[in-house]
Amino acid sequence: MSAKDSKAELSTITYDKDKIEEKVGSIYEAIVIMGKRAEQINAEIRSELHNKLDEFAVHNSTLEEVFENREQIEISKHYEKLPKPTSIAIQEWLDGEIYFRYTDEKNQN
Repeated sequence: MSAKDSKAELSTITYDKDKIEEKVGSIYEAIVIMGKRAEQINAEIRSELHNKLDEFAVHNSTLEEVFENREQIEISKHYEKLPKPTSIAIQEWLDGEIYFRYTDEKNQN
């Protein structure tokens, strides 16, 4: 799912704790899983943004002048308006779109 297509909230809201922990039985496990997914989403967004801004990069040996153009500013503003990676991860979790698995046998029931 793309961050642009996400139904995630743009502002802070309160979530039902029971809905968050029902898949794993522990709010802490759910938070760890959502946190790892948020890190993945953040890396994807950052990479996409850097790739778009690299198109405007001027590779000079001196940094005396920095040029900003309207396209760069518009791209940056667009990414600032996207939902935060944490909000996207929470929404994906609640929608059942996050795949997770345990890597050790102790946690597998």
